[in-house]
Amino acid sequence: MPLFDVPGWSVPADALTEPNSRKRKRPASDTGSTQSKVHSAEINLEKLVKKLTRKRVEGESNVSKFTASSHSKSKPPRKKQESRTITDVDKKTISLPMPLMKASDRATKKVKQSHDPRLFESEESSKKQLEQSHNDSDFSSGLTSMQKNMKQKLEGARFRLLNQTLYESKSVDAHRMMQEDPTVYTEYHNGFRQQVLSWPTNPVDHYVQNLSSYPVKTIVADLGCGDAAIARALIPKGLSVLSFDLVSNNPYVVEADICGTLPLPGSEGTEDSMSDGEAHIVDVVVFSLSLMSTNWPQSIREAWRILKPNGELKIAEVASRFRNLEEFISLASSIGFKLKSKDNSNTHFTLFEFRKVSRKLKSLKDWDVIFSKADTLKPCEYKRRCAFEHYFLCTVLT
Repeated sequence: MPLFDVPGWSVPADALTEPNSRKRKRPASDTGSTQSKVHSAEINLEKLVKKLTRKRVEGESNVSKFTASSHSKSKPPRKKQESRTITDVDKKTISLPMPLMKASDRATKKVKQSHDPRLFESEESSKKQLEQSHNDSDFSSGLTSMQKNMKQKLEGARFRLLNQTLYESKSVDAHRMMQEDPTVYTEYHNGFRQQVLSWPTNPVDHYVQNLSSYPVKTIVADLGCGDAAIARALIPKGLSVLSFDLVSNNPYVVEADICGTLPLPGSEGTEDSMSDGEAHIVDVVVFSLSLMSTNWPQSIREAWRILKPNGELKIAEVASRFRNLEEFISLASSIGFKLKSKDNSNTHFTLFEFRKVSRKLKSLKDWDVIFSKADTLKPCEYKRRCAFEHYFLCTVLT
């Protein structure tokens, strides 16, 4: 019997649900729909697997055909790799990418394909690119081509400054400067070597060729020798070369101020009579672009002291330094030399050959008069760079 029995009105026996409840029961018909959806997904997945497998097989086939066509006809074509069947693939999992080859397999494959000419072309191209990169950058200093060019200009300016300083100072001061800072000598001669490259001829080469015809055991004194190039060339030929300069940077060079007293025997002569001096051992004295200091006439005097009677004096100097050639010859004659020959045919240098002659012993007053004529030779002067240009060069290199 119903709980309430009112005519025209009744309450159902089922429990009432709350109107605002969020819980919803899945209708009974949803079970069949879910099963159909799962079945449809399985079909779609199977189609996707078939499609991917077919593309992979076609790709492998194309790769094998291309590889076989690139090989020579003498070799048999490579066997096609067997493809996996569709039945081996799990229908519910997507196929994974192919695993990477082992290192040994890659090496073997590379060896097999090394006969391909395209590989050689690529290797040659890479080599050329590597060589080009090495040429474009200076690995030793880490400078670009522009910085390297600027560095050379700065070194050239440094050499010109040092060269002019040596010309305008006394030999004693130049010797002291190089003793206090040996890098000055190195910088000067590095710049000098670069300067020589621009000359049409080098006086050192001329003297090497000229003295090579002299008898064996001829003793040559190279005053202001630099790198001792004359000694290196002539000593193997049997000549004896004594090399002197402000700094000794190799076994051939003896450190000495050539305008002072050289460590060689010889004398100035005797009073009130013509004399050649005594105890001399040197046959030839060479000045190759080395009459540099303001007191350079003292080195000519020292050459007379160490030379044997009738000994030879050879001088090569920059042509632009001579104010008057006759005045220079007169100065050398007053010291005790007679001109044998003069060659001013070269646009850069003038060559002299003198012979030692007898003379009287001179007083200090006589020598002062001779030394006062040192301005017969002009110092080598260079155009100084402006401050802005020097600053720019230094800034680019830093």
